[in-house]
Amino acid sequence: MSRSLRHGALAATATAFSIVTLSACGAGNNAETLQIRPDNAATSVGTIKIQNVNVITQPEGGADGAAVVAATLFNDGTEREVLEAVTLPGSDAEVNLQAADGKGPIVVPAGGQVIIGGKGNASAVIENSGEAARNGDVQQVVFKLSRTGDVGLGASVFPAEGFFEDFGPSPKAEAPSPKPNATASETPSGDGETPGTPEGETPGTPADGAGAEGAQGADGAQGDTGAEQGAAH
Repeated sequence: MSRSLRHGALAATATAFSIVTLSACGAGNNAETLQIRPDNAATSVGTIKIQNVNVITQPEGGADGAAVVAATLFNDGTEREVLEAVTLPGSDAEVNLQAADGKGPIVVPAGGQVIIGGKGNASAVIENSGEAARNGDVQQVVFKLSRTGDVGLGASVFPAEGFFEDFGPSPKAEAPSPKPNATASETPSGDGETPGTPEGETPGTPADGAGAEGAQGADGAQGDTGAEQGAAH
């Protein structure tokens, strides 16, 4: 091989190596940030870069419940940015934002980044997802920042499975099973009896034995009275 050909081959090898190295670094940065595939939607406006943008739905296809927007926002500027809103053009869905600590707005610090989605991170929850979160679709997502303004891009919609399992929405709470209806007033044993009255007897009427004894006593009293009248005559 001639010297010129050897030099050309070496130059091509060096160029290829540098491209692979840069690609690995770029992918590594994104992969470490969200631990998901680095080929997701990304864009940049001014000093703001938004990467790894996806809409993630419930793990079971067609299941009702909330969806979430997952993304990483980088701020290369010298001033902090506040994420004021996330909107989904073409739908009526509302996106509720919450900082990682649950207090205040989501802030992208100067020279820093903020992760949206996943345990311990900020969240952007689509409560009434509806048509805005159909698996396989591409949904337009707009991030409204305090200084940069609106930054929009198309985000793919995936269920919370595989790469996206740890970044999906909380499963929809199951409705409690209904309890058996209890009778308002249960019938106690012996219902229908008058308190203090033996079964089968009329209240206020003496028992048979008591009636017989009373009759015998009356007959005896009449006999004694007749004897006394006879003696008097």
